[in-house]
Amino acid sequence: MAEAHQAVAFQFTVTPEGIDLQLSHQALSQIYLSGLRSWKKRFIRLKNSVITGVYPASPSSWLFVVIAILATMYTRSDPSMGLIAKIQEHLPVSESLSVQCQTVVSAVVFSTLLWLSLILTMRLCLKQLLSYHGWMFEQHGKMSSTTKAWMALVRIFSGRQPLLYSYQGSLPNLPVPTVKDTIHRYLDSVRPLTDADQFERMLALAREFESGVGKRLQWYLKLKSLWAANYVSDWWEEYIYLRGRSPIMVNSNYYGMDFLYVTPTPIQAARAGNTIHACLLYRRKLNREELKPSRIPGTVIPLCAAQCERMFNTSRTPGEETDSVQHWQDSEYVAVFHRGRYFRLWVYQAGRLLSPRELEYQVQRILDDPAAPAPGEEKLGALTAGDRVPWAEARTAYFASGVNKRSLDCIEKAAFFVTLDDEEQGMMGDDPEVSLDRYAKSLLHGKCYDRWFDKSFSFVVYKNGKNGLNAEHSWADAPAVAHLWEYVLATDSFQLGYNTEGHCKGEVDSSLPRPQKLGWDLPPEFQDRVSRSLAVAQALADDIDFHVFSFRDFGKGKIKKCRISPDAFIQLTLQLAYYRDRGMFCLTYEASMTRLFREGRTETVRSCSNESCAFVTALEEGEEAEECRRLLRSATERHQNLYRLAMTGGGIDRHLFCLYVVSKYLGLDSPFLKEVLSEPWRLSTSQTAVQQVELFDLVNHPEFISCGGGFGPVADDGYGVSYSIVGENMINFHISCKHSCPHTDAHKFGAQVRKALVDLLDLMCSEPSRTSRTTRTTRTPPAAKKDQ
Repeated sequence: MAEAHQAVAFQFTVTPEGIDLQLSHQALSQIYLSGLRSWKKRFIRLKNSVITGVYPASPSSWLFVVIAILATMYTRSDPSMGLIAKIQEHLPVSESLSVQCQTVVSAVVFSTLLWLSLILTMRLCLKQLLSYHGWMFEQHGKMSSTTKAWMALVRIFSGRQPLLYSYQGSLPNLPVPTVKDTIHRYLDSVRPLTDADQFERMLALAREFESGVGKRLQWYLKLKSLWAANYVSDWWEEYIYLRGRSPIMVNSNYYGMDFLYVTPTPIQAARAGNTIHACLLYRRKLNREELKPSRIPGTVIPLCAAQCERMFNTSRTPGEETDSVQHWQDSEYVAVFHRGRYFRLWVYQAGRLLSPRELEYQVQRILDDPAAPAPGEEKLGALTAGDRVPWAEARTAYFASGVNKRSLDCIEKAAFFVTLDDEEQGMMGDDPEVSLDRYAKSLLHGKCYDRWFDKSFSFVVYKNGKNGLNAEHSWADAPAVAHLWEYVLATDSFQLGYNTEGHCKGEVDSSLPRPQKLGWDLPPEFQDRVSRSLAVAQALADDIDFHVFSFRDFGKGKIKKCRISPDAFIQLTLQLAYYRDRGMFCLTYEASMTRLFREGRTETVRSCSNESCAFVTALEEGEEAEECRRLLRSATERHQNLYRLAMTGGGIDRHLFCLYVVSKYLGLDSPFLKEVLSEPWRLSTSQTAVQQVELFDLVNHPEFISCGGGFGPVADDGYGVSYSIVGENMINFHISCKHSCPHTDAHKFGAQVRKALVDLLDLMCSEPSRTSRTTRTTRTPPAAKKDQ
């Protein structure tokens, strides 16, 4: 009762003597401090909006311009060439102002207009400069004088100390490629995957499309590109992610792993306390725009930061035809799941962020809570793991009002979701590889009901202190979440730390209110729906085969000594491994970013090319080593060119996808587009790059290495492969496929990847240095010359 009374700011009673008013100073103090925090955030948001709005100038530069104009006028010269006098004539000011005051006001108005014009000019110049991408196609290590001058101009126009979103208004729009170029690149990509008859058929369909309906569709797409910031991103989010009616668990969501060899503390509540606190520190930096803008590594070229806007306080909401993404401005709590029960954990007290030790104390309270789950509560999360339509119907029928709506709102409006798992995971035991596979599956799908897959991201903290992350895919791509995860891991271990007993550091305010257990009123018929969704999700989870391993024979250090791009080397390795595994080539997807453009997301690099197939065939047929090396270099150079084209707006698949969407809006049928978009990606790949290298000291602390993350297979008869290049001597692989396909086996494919890596390096290491230099300087692959 005491806690209940403290929660009420005031009470009043009407008596015959009048009104008896009782104030709770503690509650009023809490309200005041919480309000103060809210107003602080509004002020910071307003200040950042002003700074970002006038970028690449600064607010103080306005004063400089005003003083310069007034000083010039003091010398009896008119820098405005008569404009100040014109402004003075039409200035609606009081007649009581002297002529001199009117002149000063007119000069200030002119100075402000001049300042705004200079800002607009600088922003347009920066936008034009960032539209140049010729630097990306220059030979590595050799920079032309044009690029050097361009780099210098970018630095000049970029201003000083930009905020996270400062570059947003200066980023160029994603260009629309010509239909001719896209079709040419598409036909080139499918040539090694088709026989002569199939290729001729596809060639005829492509020519018919290019000369017919393609022109009309392209016109509408160009019109959209002039109106919208990005002609792809909104349709990509809606039609690829939100309109999908199959489970997002495995099919869409992805995961990130903890440190591979280290668990900072074995205490579950302590690890959760540091993880939550570190994540909220990141949110604070994000809200204040104190995070440095992301850039192309080693350059000053900025990347779009739009995906960061919906990182926190965000949830996917199911619908019968399409889902939606809801984002709230702020949230002062996180939602926690433990042994079938949901809790609201407040992370602020009197406007102050709880310390890691206080968060540990609160999490331990949840772990010690003996309350049983309400009927139907334990497996409620299975609705987010199953098909989307049953979840949308159940939401409408049972969560429209009352206690169920309030509890569901609490989960969806939380800053993020935390699962306190009662299992132990990580690389442990007598067979560490098997334990890593089990760890990956746990992060990807868990028990199918102990994660809330609709949240933007969810942390999972295991009983032995290991943790991990599961992220929903529609609102952002993996690099945005990976940036957060790197910060959380580094802050947890290197800044916050733990005491000698493994607990979080700091003191505890014992008066903290207990975490609130959410209430539910779920009838038996609703529980039947949950069971059906769980059955669908469990069948999908049981079908997933996973293999995670660290390749430590060599890393990017040795690959770069061969003067080959590490990513191209690994992609060629995957082509060789797949060919050895299946005896054929397949359409291959490698994710590339388009964040050089405003609101850019991803583009596809079709890694299976004519050149890669020629190399693999030559190697497997026993061609001379010198010829194989020449073909390998040709293939890696071709891959790098395809990657650069994808990054700079010259990709294939997003353009064709948008043309297809336009055709559906217009009710036009295109056999060419229909066939292109129905082709399966049997090898779907992605690299998880370390973005904040400065946060980790792999020389002095090599054990603090994350294993990266992974995702499920895209095709039922294919593989999903995620890889991360860590330091100079390690490459981590996450391979997924389905047990139901008799032709795929994650462990068997992993063995082929290992062998292919060694075979490719052996081939390049046996290359005579003189021969390699001659080959690089005198030979140009015919295919590459033709495409240029």
